[in-house]
Amino acid sequence: MAKLTGAEILIRSLKEEGVTHVFGYPGGAIIPLTDKLYGEKSLIFHLTRHEQGAAHAADGYARATGKTGVCIATSGPGATNLVTGIATAHMDSIPMVAITGQVKSALIGNDAFQEADMVGITRPITKHNYLVKDVRDLARVVKEAFHIASTGRPGPVLIDLPVDVQLQEAEFKYPKTVALKGYKPTYKGHIGQIKKIAKAIQKSKRPVIYAGGGIIHSGADKELARFARKANIPVTMTLMGLGGFPGDDPLSLGMLGMHGTAYANHAVQASDLLIAIGARFDDRVTGRVDAFAPDAVVVHVDIDPASVSKNVRVDIPVIGDATEILKELNKLVKKGDYIEWHEMIAGWKRELPLKYQEDDRLRPQYVVEQLYELTKDKDVIIATEVGQNQMWAAQHFTYTRPRTWLSSGGLGTMGYGLPAAIGAQIGKPDSIVFDIAGDGSIQMNIQELALAVMEKIPVKIIILNNGYLGMVRQWQELFYDKRYAFTVLSEDNCTMCPDFVKLAESYGAKGIRVNKKADVKKALKAALKEQGPVIVDFIVEREENVFPMVPAGESISNMLHGLA
Repeated sequence: MAKLTGAEILIRSLKEEGVTHVFGYPGGAIIPLTDKLYGEKSLIFHLTRHEQGAAHAADGYARATGKTGVCIATSGPGATNLVTGIATAHMDSIPMVAITGQVKSALIGNDAFQEADMVGITRPITKHNYLVKDVRDLARVVKEAFHIASTGRPGPVLIDLPVDVQLQEAEFKYPKTVALKGYKPTYKGHIGQIKKIAKAIQKSKRPVIYAGGGIIHSGADKELARFARKANIPVTMTLMGLGGFPGDDPLSLGMLGMHGTAYANHAVQASDLLIAIGARFDDRVTGRVDAFAPDAVVVHVDIDPASVSKNVRVDIPVIGDATEILKELNKLVKKGDYIEWHEMIAGWKRELPLKYQEDDRLRPQYVVEQLYELTKDKDVIIATEVGQNQMWAAQHFTYTRPRTWLSSGGLGTMGYGLPAAIGAQIGKPDSIVFDIAGDGSIQMNIQELALAVMEKIPVKIIILNNGYLGMVRQWQELFYDKRYAFTVLSEDNCTMCPDFVKLAESYGAKGIRVNKKADVKKALKAALKEQGPVIVDFIVEREENVFPMVPAGESISNMLHGLA
């Protein structure tokens, strides 16, 4: 059998895993690999303009397609530039394999040029990581890495590959199976515990389903919808769970938590049974933990045993895959008679809807609503940056299908949206992909517009431009006496820093500016007609705030509603 180099073995291994797209940036310690990728037809290398962009693009590709994303960087600063993107994927349980070049094996530990201990650096933010010291181990390592990244609770895995190992030769034999001691995720839930859930539902008068990103990772959306409708139980979703249950269903309560709907938060607080599925009770959901769902029996269904009872006391834990557990639960549940409960929730929906001041001024919520109206019958994916733009996109766009909402939830990474949108568009070429951004966060990775232009990737960038770092400014307004410390992006001497229309044009993209509410629909329609990437710069009300809002450290019952 002919021998292959480590670089060739890696490429063959990626193909065995069905990988067709990788995102990356070259450098000295990864040249043997990128050289072998040159001219590859079935494994396309997308040249991002920053390694962080490569990680986020791989992440967006994974979220949109359900496949494992792959990013590549060189050693040292190239590898460390991936760290933010790896941490983003880790917090949101996104399957990713990050491949980094490393200095020659003999130089490791000697502070060689462009050396960084990537195993040590990434240990807290990966499911697992590898330093490959022998080319004969490489095919096995790749097989294990993809298995670990995509099974159980998904997450990123790093493969650190010294440049000399990329050049070493060995026979190629790709493993058919993986056997890892101590790593055997539980998929089938304990039937006794599942029966306890069914009994708790029968006894309940005010149940609520609390659905998280695990619904989407598991592909459990259809079983969740069947469960909710069969049992007649309202559903609230986390930021990561949007699209896991149709947002236009009468049983939908929308998002809960710090910027969730008032009726979702009130329903959770008044519930006597809270059924959490694929969610982790993070602080932005619970608010003050000791005041969260105080009268509820708490059920927690999750594939990660470490997440159960980590933040909130759980009465009925069930470890396993959401799809498998919901299938069993759907055999047991019957339609509940919750007339009074549904009437109470309907009252909250009437009294406390999502609202903002409707006048002739250009407000960001209106932009998002008009985007939804124009695209609700189309195959649309929304990526976001982080901050006010993210929350308005979560609140005022209705998500009816999974994998159509891509946002950095756990880490809250500014600069995520544009490269994630590019990755999603590559993975789902027939979809219309938008990045809803703020004028601060879009500048974190604006350089990726070059990739979109060069590869004719038709992402549409909606900038809600208020001239501030909006979410921090909102906190400063509400809790720091309007002391806008270092959050002002545009002042009299620089009213447009930058001019996003000119910036778009400098990259070769289309730029559109909107100053008036009356021009919103026209601009969005124009963007949709464009075959290539577009930036639409909406100059919105500068001090518009995101409401509802639960102040930090408060119970989710104590919401600021903004308008009286």
